[in-house]
Amino acid sequence: MTTLFQLAARRLTTRHTRFLSTAAETSDKSNSLTFAAQKELSDIRDAGTYKNERIITSPQSSCITVDDTSLASQNVLNFCANNYLGLSNHPALLNAAKEALTTHGFGLSSVRFICGTQDKHKELEAAISKFHGTEDTILFPSCFDANAGVFEVLLDNRDAVISDALNHASLIDGIRLCKAHRYRFAHGDMAELEAILKKTQDSMRIKLIVTDGVFSMDGDVAKLNEICELADVYGAQILVDDCHATGFFGKSGRGSSEHCRVEGKIDIITSTLGKALGGATGGYITASKPIVDLLRQRARPYLFSNSVAPAVVGASLEVLKILDSSSEMIEKLHKNTNMFRTQMKASGFTLSGDDSHAIVPVMIGDARLASEFADAMLSRGIYVVGFSYPVVPKGQARIRVQLSAAHTSAQIQCAIDAFIDVGKEKGLI
Repeated sequence: MTTLFQLAARRLTTRHTRFLSTAAETSDKSNSLTFAAQKELSDIRDAGTYKNERIITSPQSSCITVDDTSLASQNVLNFCANNYLGLSNHPALLNAAKEALTTHGFGLSSVRFICGTQDKHKELEAAISKFHGTEDTILFPSCFDANAGVFEVLLDNRDAVISDALNHASLIDGIRLCKAHRYRFAHGDMAELEAILKKTQDSMRIKLIVTDGVFSMDGDVAKLNEICELADVYGAQILVDDCHATGFFGKSGRGSSEHCRVEGKIDIITSTLGKALGGATGGYITASKPIVDLLRQRARPYLFSNSVAPAVVGASLEVLKILDSSSEMIEKLHKNTNMFRTQMKASGFTLSGDDSHAIVPVMIGDARLASEFADAMLSRGIYVVGFSYPVVPKGQARIRVQLSAAHTSAQIQCAIDAFIDVGKEKGLI
């Protein structure tokens, strides 16, 4: 006969079992994102495309110090930075940044339209407009933010946005946020672009052609002269993201429009302060005054992000003064680019991109081989990075080399010699 005590014990055990089961289910649900992330990370590692962040313990420069005790020397030559003009640690910029810290403080703790606009911000926007020959400029925390904010404000469902298939992720994401009809043309395919323009000529209020000026993974230049001709014929406007051209591409560093000789024909230019122009943070859009004014009223990344820090603004103003006073750095970069490209081709490597541009993709093909190649280069004191899917198409993995005006001829020769050594070791040449 079951006693009351035994019955109570059974009920308590049953309830406890149910509680544990429910708790386990809850735990499984709460951890499902973690488990999914772990599975995805495992797949990435198995594919050989996991990206490790190497720690740098020195200022950005052509020669840097990395925190890696496995290396014979922690001082390595850097060939993977966007430091095209070598200004990231330039004494004139450091002094300008320090002066701005002293006179205008560390930060604004505000967005621009509340209490975050200083005289230096307006001075920099005017200087950028003068540099590009445009009416007005608006600063953003980054060019990614600029691209995220521009399309939603300017376009609606009466409009068409026509984008190159290899445009930067920030352009793609920005376009997704707007309500315009979206079209994509194969990379650099002017026939397909024209077909889309014909299709949308009479049905769309605005037809905005969107392209990188220079494509960062390939180092090739948009066909801006042909794009401008098509825009004239079909009444379209043009937006160019010139992040990998501003400050160093073109005779005076005015970017891809100067290189292609279409200055004044680009309706909207988006670009960055974070690459050639000092390498810190900050982006901008430069265009007609009405376009910029409307962006100030409605661009969400501008309205809801803190102002660009005074030190960055002060240093950026100094960069533009340097570029106005001399083209020496630009000429040095062109010379370095020519030296590297010429010798690498002669050694049997397959290179991508425009021969005049400082981005030099060394084509590898296999993702794992590209990663191993980069590791072998680092062991020889050359810091480069392998890029593979999803950053580039499958089967098109590469080492992206970026030249700088700060590189010496001896440093470039060291990199070339290391490439040849590893290339032979891996059977690539």
